[in-house]
Amino acid sequence: MTRYIVTGLSYHGHMFSSISRFVKTFMPVIVLAVAALTLFVPETGLWVQTAWINPLLMVVLFGMGLTMNVDDFLDVFKHPKDCLVGVVAQYVVMPLSAFAIGMALQLEPALLAGLVLVGTCPGGTASDVMTYLAKGDVALSVSVTAVNTALAPLLTPLITLLLLQTVVNVDVISMFISILQVAIIPIVLGLCVNHFFPKVTDAAGDALPLVSVAAICLIIAAVVSHNAQQIFETGATVFAAVILLNLAGYALGYGIGVATGMRLARRKALSLEIGMQNSGLATSLALTVFPGMALATVPGAVFSVWHNISGSLLAALFRRIEE
Repeated sequence: MTRYIVTGLSYHGHMFSSISRFVKTFMPVIVLAVAALTLFVPETGLWVQTAWINPLLMVVLFGMGLTMNVDDFLDVFKHPKDCLVGVVAQYVVMPLSAFAIGMALQLEPALLAGLVLVGTCPGGTASDVMTYLAKGDVALSVSVTAVNTALAPLLTPLITLLLLQTVVNVDVISMFISILQVAIIPIVLGLCVNHFFPKVTDAAGDALPLVSVAAICLIIAAVVSHNAQQIFETGATVFAAVILLNLAGYALGYGIGVATGMRLARRKALSLEIGMQNSGLATSLALTVFPGMALATVPGAVFSVWHNISGSLLAALFRRIEE
């Protein structure tokens, strides 16, 4: 009897691992399908409340914390120059690119505010995953993500204020508190659980991708379904702005890596780290900081869908490139 139980558990464990690998492999397709469904048939996603976005994002970032440990942060001290380059590039390249693209395309204030928020937010977990798939330097990606996220409560509101002070009113205090609650605390909690209860983290290893993808899909469903009409009304301009911002991040990130003499694996990491933003955080911040401007959530929603698709394609291309 014991043998049959063990065999059954092994079979189900193997099946669960296979499902987890499938979800990680086809995440862009799954995300695109959810976005398309809730965009063209909004009723399918209206049951997901926008009030759930912050808690869902906290789940994703808690999962990110569970995959990290203290050693990941030591890379900051081992390679301070490369990490510093990543931090400066993140908070200079993306905000200025977002503002320049928004102004060039003459986006209305709410959409410009949303695009700038996407640019001023740090990179998210997706960049770390794509760096791994691209055979890039995961340690550098995680370190830059961690430092940028830690600096976000200070730099995101300040840069947003500097860029948008003549366009919209920015509630710096609310933004600071929101980033602290939604991003920093969940990551620190996840890091602590991984440090003090590593067996729990190991046991949950296969479930993390499933939970993260499910949470991301629910966030996208909430934002897209509740803003489907606005997305259609804004049309191609917003999509063009988002795609240009994302591609500018990839290109400039890689170019900065070349200019500063980074090896290939680090150039891959920097490109993906700069180009892929924590657009879920940007969406939740738009709800908090610009409550009367529903369109401000649209750039983050569109970016959430697009950068997962483009990131997967770029990772597949990078994977084929070796030193």
